[in-house]
Amino acid sequence: MPPVSLSARAAALLLADWRDGTDAPAYEALSDAVRVLVIDGRVPLGVRLPAERGLAEALGVSRTTVANAYARLRDDGFLVSLRGSGSVVHLPRDLAGRPDPERLGGVVPGDLLDLRKAALHAAPEVAEAVERAVRYVPAALAGIGYDTVGDPGLRAAIADRYTERGLPTDPSQVVVTIGAQHAIALLARVLVRRGDTVLVESPTYPHAHEAFREAGARLVGVPVDARAGWDAAALETTLRRTAPAVAYVMPELHNPTGATMTADTRRLLLGVAARTGTTVVADETMGELRIDGVGGPPLAALSPDVVMIGSAAKVFWGGLRIGWVRAAPELLQRLLLARPTGDLGTPVLDQLVARELVPRTEAVLEGRRTFLRAGRDELVAGLRARLPEWDVPSPAGGLTTWVGLGRPVSSALVLAARAEGVLLASGGVFGPDGGFERFLRVPYTMAAADRERLVDVLGRAWSRIGGEGAGARGSLAAVV
Repeated sequence: MPPVSLSARAAALLLADWRDGTDAPAYEALSDAVRVLVIDGRVPLGVRLPAERGLAEALGVSRTTVANAYARLRDDGFLVSLRGSGSVVHLPRDLAGRPDPERLGGVVPGDLLDLRKAALHAAPEVAEAVERAVRYVPAALAGIGYDTVGDPGLRAAIADRYTERGLPTDPSQVVVTIGAQHAIALLARVLVRRGDTVLVESPTYPHAHEAFREAGARLVGVPVDARAGWDAAALETTLRRTAPAVAYVMPELHNPTGATMTADTRRLLLGVAARTGTTVVADETMGELRIDGVGGPPLAALSPDVVMIGSAAKVFWGGLRIGWVRAAPELLQRLLLARPTGDLGTPVLDQLVARELVPRTEAVLEGRRTFLRAGRDELVAGLRARLPEWDVPSPAGGLTTWVGLGRPVSSALVLAARAEGVLLASGGVFGPDGGFERFLRVPYTMAAADRERLVDVLGRAWSRIGGEGAGARGSLAAVV
C-alpha cells in the first residue's frame, strides 16, 4: 500500500513560519521546522513528503536547500527513503514508541502527586448505590457468577440512557465489559486481522493504540488539535487511500485534546467510512463530562453501523470496573464468542452498583460539572499567569487541558516535575508512534491545594530545564 502523500502546497502552509526567529542556515532552519512538525504530530508518521523540486518551488528556495534539509532529516532518523515511495516520515529509534519515564501506571509513594491518570475520586452517589445494590445480592448469589453478557437490569439502564440522549437503544444492543479498555481490546481482537489498517487519531488514548497494535494492526494517524479539532481533509484522504478495517475515534471531548468533532466532520467520517467498508468505533469515555454548552447525541445516532464504547469510570469512579459496547446484535454475538479466551465475565457485584448509578447519571453529572468547572478555570488561569509563554486551552469539558509548550521538552519537563514530587504523562505517551514532545496533558481533577502545588512545580520545572531560553535542538538532545 503506497504511503499517503503531503502535497507541496500543504507542506508550505505548515511551514509558513519556518524562517522566523533563527539565524541558522536555510537548510538547517527548514529541517528543524519539519522535525518539529513530526514531533508535534502535525505531519503523521508514514506520510511521504513532497519531492524536493516541488517543495522548493512552493517555499521559494533553491532545490539544494530542500535537498540538504532532507539529507539532514535522514541523518537524524526523521526521514527514510523507500524505493518508489520517496522520502517518508519516520521517528528515530530513540523516540519511536518511547514510553513516558513513569508510564501511565504503577504504584507510587503516598507523598507523590500522581497525575498520570486523568480521573476523579468516587462520586458521593457511589456509596449510596452500594447500599441500595445490596437488595439484589441474594438473587445474584443464586447464580454461578460468570456473566459474559451483562446484568439485564444494567443493560436496560444503559439502553435507557442512550435513548434519553437521542439514540434509541434496546438492551439486546448492549454487552457489559470490564471497563472501556476491555471493550477496546475485545473489539480489536474481533474486528482486526493481522496486517489490517486501523485509523486512529493523533494524539489519542495510549492504551487504545496499544490494543490495536497487539491485535496486529498497522496504524495510520489523523491529526487532532485542541483548538482546530480534526484535520478533515487529512481524515478524508487517509480513509480513502488506506480503507482501514476500523476507525477508532473519540468525537466528544477527545482525550487528550478536549476537542469535539463538528457535525460536518462527523458526516464526512461516516460517509467515507461507509464507502470504504470501515467500521467506526466511537469511544465516549469522556463524552458526558461536558462543562460548557450542550453536547449532541452519540455518533451512532447518525449511522446504525457505528460501534459505541461507554464507561462508568470517569463519571462515577475508576474503581467501578464497568464498561460497555453498544452495537448491532450480530457483532455483539461475535464479541461473546471471542470473549472466553480473554476473560470469563464482568464482576457481578460491580454491575449491581452500576445498575443503581446509571439511571442517576444526570444527578451525578451536576456535581461533577461544578467541581470540574472550578478546577479547570483555576488551573488554566494559574498556568497562564505563571507560564504566559505556554498555550493553555480551556476545554469545554473532559478532565484535562492539552498544553502547548512551544518547545519539544515534554519528557524533560516531566522528569523535572517528578524530582519535585509530581508525576505527569509526557506528550509522547499519546502519540501512536511517539512524538508530541511539544505538548503536556495536565489534569484539573485534583483538590485546590494540589492544583496550586502543580502550578508551582511546573513553574520551577520549566525554569530548571531552561524554559523560554531552551533551543529546540538542545532540548531534544536533553530528552533523548
